[in-house]
Amino acid sequence: MHDLTRIEPATIEDLPLLTELLMDLFAEESDFRPDYNNQMRGLRLILEQPNRGRIFVLRSANRIIGMINLLFTISTAEGGFVILLEDLVIHESFRGQRMGSELLKYAIDYARQKDFLRITLLTDRIREESLVFFEKHGFQRSAMVPMRLFLGSAAELRFEALP
Repeated sequence: MHDLTRIEPATIEDLPLLTELLMDLFAEESDFRPDYNNQMRGLRLILEQPNRGRIFVLRSANRIIGMINLLFTISTAEGGFVILLEDLVIHESFRGQRMGSELLKYAIDYARQKDFLRITLLTDRIREESLVFFEKHGFQRSAMVPMRLFLGSAAELRFEALP
């Protein structure tokens, strides 16, 4: 790790900065449109309910340099708890300095310590450097094809009403 950085859990106070990082990430990905309110709402849902997942930040003395977002779920294939790596983003001024690797290694170590059985991620297949980055860290390409059914905006969803 760099001398003046540390990795730690994100807090509610970090929401505006985390939201800005996601806005930058989604501006680069063809499948998503940045929406400040949606990104903030999604991050808040994770931070307010730790059983849903974790957000770790790479922090210097005066700013958040990057973040990784892990969502917890159950896999019937693995017979236990697994992680969906939802977002990994480093502020553009700090890219290319191995900080993404530091965050990813931290998340992998966390998953092993907590006995998770697998980490799955979706990455932009158009950006070969993203694929190569994750492969260097032991991820393997999958024959699975992601598919989505959008059910409406997050504002329309009522999470309390879910069974």
